[in-house]
Formats: sequence, C-alpha cells, structure tokens
Amino acid sequence: MPFVHVAWLPKAVRADPKVRQAVAGAIIKALTAPDIAARADIPTDKLVVRFSEAVDGFPVPEGHTYESLGLKDEK
Repeated sequence: MPFVHVAWLPKAVRADPKVRQAVAGAIIKALTAPDIAARADIPTDKLVVRFSEAVDGFPVPEGHTYESLGLKDEK
C-alpha cells in the first residue's frame, strides 16, 4: 500500500482539518496523475496520506484516501 507521510505543516494548517484535507487531495492528485501512476505503479484505491503533527496538543489526524476525499468522482 503506497503511504505518504507528511511530517510537518505550519500550526495554522494543523488546526484546520479542511486545509489538511486540501493538502492531502493535492498530494493524491499529483501521485495519481496518469503518467506518474503508470510509471510508479500506484493503485489509487491503496494510496493513503497521513499527517503526523501530534504536537502543540493536536492529536494525530486520520489519514486521507482517494475515496474519502471524493476524488474518485472527479475522473
């Protein structure tokens, strides 16, 4: 399963789940672009993006997938 780990984002981003979702969406769109996905053999249904900001009292947020972001419907 392809797993993308984002280890740092500014505090303002860590506090806003919608911004994390937008960042995860951009990462997934980039990695699942037809030319990249074909060369790297990245299955869209197995790609997960997670953020690890368990600092400043923020818990580690859940990961995002192609389906959870609704990107499946954009093709």
